[in-house]
Amino acid sequence: MKKEHKFLIFLILLALIVRIIFVFVEPIQIWDGTVFANLGHDLSSNPFSYNFNNGYWSDYVPLGEWPKAGFRPPVLPYTLAIWYLLGLGNLVKFFMCIIGALSVWGVFLLSKKIFNKEVAIYSSVFLALLPLHVVYSAKLLSSLYATFFLLFAILFFWKGFEENKDKYKILFGVFLALSLLTRYTVLWLFLIFPIYLLIKNKNFSFLKDKYLWYSILSFFVILIPWLCFGKSTYENFLGAFMHGIRAASTGHAESVFFYVVNSYMFSILALVVILCVFLFFYKKQFRSKEVLFLFLWIFLFFIISSIYHYKEIRFLLPISPAICILSGFFVSQLKTKKLRKTIFSIIILFLVTSLILQFGFTYHKENNPTNLCFIEANKFLKNLEENSVVMTDESPRVYYYSKKETHFYPRPMGLEGLNNLVNNYYEEKEVYILFTDFDMPLNNEINIQIKQDLDDNFEKSFECSEDTGFSAIYKYN
Repeated sequence: MKKEHKFLIFLILLALIVRIIFVFVEPIQIWDGTVFANLGHDLSSNPFSYNFNNGYWSDYVPLGEWPKAGFRPPVLPYTLAIWYLLGLGNLVKFFMCIIGALSVWGVFLLSKKIFNKEVAIYSSVFLALLPLHVVYSAKLLSSLYATFFLLFAILFFWKGFEENKDKYKILFGVFLALSLLTRYTVLWLFLIFPIYLLIKNKNFSFLKDKYLWYSILSFFVILIPWLCFGKSTYENFLGAFMHGIRAASTGHAESVFFYVVNSYMFSILALVVILCVFLFFYKKQFRSKEVLFLFLWIFLFFIISSIYHYKEIRFLLPISPAICILSGFFVSQLKTKKLRKTIFSIIILFLVTSLILQFGFTYHKENNPTNLCFIEANKFLKNLEENSVVMTDESPRVYYYSKKETHFYPRPMGLEGLNNLVNNYYEEKEVYILFTDFDMPLNNEINIQIKQDLDDNFEKSFECSEDTGFSAIYKYN
């Protein structure tokens, strides 16, 4: 076996182990992760029912679009559906770890193709240990999965349009469509391809390439099922995409400097990229087509993301491969082998230290009494009779952990609304009410009153109280 293959196998296994460790740091899956898993679970038994109309759980659907689920792109849920079909539902939480580890292989291939083997080694090691990539490889979210497809789309773009291999031009269109159907915000990167080809060719001659049009055709062929879904569900071929845009507009607005403030998730590589900008312009390396492409990849997406009002740090995952590759190229340009080894070692030290600090911070933050009590409550719910229904404001999470039918609390929450809800829908079922300071903190007078009403009127079937954490389950009689 070649040394290169041994290195890759070792690095991929290392990346996988590191990511699996982070799965166990957080006891509770993020809301969106449980939504994608629940969709996958339901699609495994009914693949043509892409909505929240199953009657067992629901997501918060923005702008009164219930039960339409088109604002959630379909590739991740349908992938997880395969896991459930194969009886691997208990292992879905590790799926993104595998994708994260395979992304390391993808970065190696892409950076070797764009530059050389030395850059490939540096950049793939950087991605294996990059805090942002590691942390979100442990969560069932679409951003990292979309980045995986985008990474291979760009690899095929380079093989197709730089090496003029026509079959890869078609594969570029296929994988670009898959990335879009995994995360709609990938659309922000689409401009880099025509901009790059225009700058490289200094004219529009690339439009004469018939395989460019075959690539565009393959892109839309992959989109056809989702466009048809949009037409049947929203009466508009672009309905699902438009729902996604509207849904994102309901998120919390952040400062335009949000990503600058949170750049610590890139560890020292954030500083390396800034240094690259000054050095490459000073040395006029931006004229290099490889460096130009990486700059377009990083800064176009970063600027659009910063302008967009709804921000989360995970939204920057699509530029993480480019940052690692650019950093790897920077190290490879240092004059002496000794200096390259020294700087590479320093960067690794910073990345590992950042990971350890992130592990400690996350463990301390997430393994608190409130979260632990919430998990214990869900273990109790999982053992209830199959015809039980749970009243909760954590519908996706409770369904994910207990697989019991759920219903959101009536609004406003009160005994009258609760009685009406049960009498209208659940007279033939065993109804339980989950109250937890996970979503109803007891430093709020309204929540304290709700808890008091539940204590006074219903039988308590379960209680967990650990210091400041609290969860209780009441049986509706």
